Amino acid sequence: MDILRIILVTFFAGMGAGLGTGFAGMSAAAVITPMLVTFLGMEPYMAVGIALSSDVLASAVSAYTYGRHKNLDVRNGLIMMASVLTFTVVGSYLASLLPSATMGGFSVGMTFLLGIKFIVRPVMTTKEAMNGTSAKKRAVQSVVCGTGIGFVCGFVGAGGGMMMLLILTSVLGYELKTAVGTSVFIMAFTALTGAVSHFAIGGAPDWTVFVLCVLFTLLWARIAAVIANKAQPKTLNRATGVILIVLGIVVFAFSLLK
Repeated sequence: MDILRIILVTFFAGMGAGLGTGFAGMSAAAVITPMLVTFLGMEPYMAVGIALSSDVLASAVSAYTYGRHKNLDVRNGLIMMASVLTFTVVGSYLASLLPSATMGGFSVGMTFLLGIKFIVRPVMTTKEAMNGTSAKKRAVQSVVCGTGIGFVCGFVGAGGGMMMLLILTSVLGYELKTAVGTSVFIMAFTALTGAVSHFAIGGAPDWTVFVLCVLFTLLWARIAAVIANKAQPKTLNRATGVILIVLGIVVFAFSLLK
């Protein structure tokens, strides 16, 4: 395979995935997977494994950056993560019992619509208002919402990062930066679980593509997270919205090329 082609594809895939992760807590799989399949002819299962691996470090460094700026709710993030992981398995098992259906448009549609939402109806909740909810109520909400997110992700197979961001801002009433920080914190662990599972089942990946995707995604996620934590809420909402809309359109376009 042409090394220049690999570098170009992985660079732009990593850039899109990293910006989506750092700004909006979006899963790298939504961008990297269709690009590797479309432009490098990679088998989809292995492409997802590489995308999830790229998600691990990108989400981890983003979570660290948000945490340094005190924009991360670790306690409720761990509670939600436990529910998400548990019910992802449940949803995946139930989906395996039913006839297969094409659900790839779910994640793309959610990305595009969520982008519009952040521009039209920005999240302007303050940390003071967010902290007004009792710890017990927040914990219960985290369990219930994590259960729903995990079940849908396992059943449909997509949309985890976007669903978490939507639920954290719209249902749990999180301020946007804390919502993104908590989302990427959870995604780091869920992506690690998914990546290990994929490689354990499907075997070793193409190491050149693997390393380049991980490095480029990590680089752009770090840049996006630093910018996001310094931005004003209104500016961050607009930037997040624009990035989600663009990524939604690009991923949809790639899906038509397959």
